[in-house]
Amino acid sequence: MKILTNIFVSLFYTGYIKIIPPGTFASFISILLIYPFIEFKLLDFKILIFLFLLIFLLSIYFIKKFSSYTSTHDSGIIVIDEFLGMFLIFIFYEKVFIVNTVTTLLAIFIVFRFFDIFKIFPANIIDKKMNNPLGVILDDIVASIYTIILLYCINIYV
Repeated sequence: MKILTNIFVSLFYTGYIKIIPPGTFASFISILLIYPFIEFKLLDFKILIFLFLLIFLLSIYFIKKFSSYTSTHDSGIIVIDEFLGMFLIFIFYEKVFIVNTVTTLLAIFIVFRFFDIFKIFPANIIDKKMNNPLGVILDDIVASIYTIILLYCINIYV
């Protein structure tokens, strides 16, 4: 069970790569994993929502297991939260699409990482006060929501 937990929370061991910050690398890998499903419409919108909720719930379970195995709270190895953040943004890909694919993917990556790193309210409160698996995930969900709102607003005016 430890191996499965490790694979899941580290996004197939992406969280162990330290060349660049694990959250940044995991965000990039998440784009590579999720984008083809969105671009080629391989999954229906309802299935995307179902998968997001399933991964969200599994993440809570596996983060709790990982934290107990390692006696940590929000280890840098845990990057499934970045995956969930990117996944949520890609559910709304058509609404945040700007000019072309490359511009959109670059904007998603940069804006999400900005909000994830700087943890603008309420993400900062969640990050500091919620010392549980849900808190590990929710600050990234907030970063995703901010990313969606900002890119949607840009999309309206471009």
